[in-house]
Amino acid sequence: MTDFPTDAANALIALALAEDLGEAGDVTSLSTIPADRAGRATFAVRTPGVVCGLPVIALVLGQLHAAVAVTLHVADGTPCERGTRLATVEGPLRAILTAERTALNFLQRLSGVATLTRKYVDAVAGLPVALLDTRKTTPGWRLLEKYAVRRGGGTNHRVGLYDGVLIKDNHLAGMPDPRTAVTDAIAAARSHPASRHLPIEVEVDTLDQLDEALASRPAIVLLDNMTNEQLRDAVARRNAVAPGVLLEASGGVNLATVRGIAETGVERISVGAITHSATALDIGLDYDS
Repeated sequence: MTDFPTDAANALIALALAEDLGEAGDVTSLSTIPADRAGRATFAVRTPGVVCGLPVIALVLGQLHAAVAVTLHVADGTPCERGTRLATVEGPLRAILTAERTALNFLQRLSGVATLTRKYVDAVAGLPVALLDTRKTTPGWRLLEKYAVRRGGGTNHRVGLYDGVLIKDNHLAGMPDPRTAVTDAIAAARSHPASRHLPIEVEVDTLDQLDEALASRPAIVLLDNMTNEQLRDAVARRNAVAPGVLLEASGGVNLATVRGIAETGVERISVGAITHSATALDIGLDYDS
């Protein structure tokens, strides 16, 4: 994939190899495998899911300076059944053994995120709603996990604090006048040099706050922990006074509730679980020779 975050991956791979190899290196492989011994092995899925992170295999081997040939059999974002061959590696056996766990750690984590994202996307299939991630990511892994969300069919929210304004409840609590906090916060974001050219989103948890927000016409209003009845009411209010403002639902979203939320008419649903609660997909490396 052309949008694979190679630089971010290489930085994490360097850290992973450093903690795995220490000063002595892979002492088990060095002491048991002859230096000239070649091998061939295949990465394969052991439980069904959406595979993601395959470019990491070559990047790991590249940092080990290993002359191992990597052949990919599927592309990132491919739904795979148990037993699907993902990639074959062929070359010095020591290098393959040293790279195995680091490569698998990346593949399993990113495939887990892509797999869970696809479950949510499938749950709202046919409805005009975007399924978004959040900033609830593993520290240092954000670009990779957001890539996995895309490969799972989801949509990325802002990458960080620098590329979008999201005025949350704690920001509103810090405003001087609580009676006009929503209005004042939006006006302040629009006028500040650091944020005035960025999309502005404001979080509300009551319909009264929503009405105040809609009067200021932010790009997006985040509806936090509202019932489906409240969400439908919010959509009706938005349609009546500010049809250009997008509505995003968040809080209490899981696979059992997401479709009902989408059916209320909101355009966006953000789900922290797709990154912070994804289970690693079971992927293994099987030796052919």
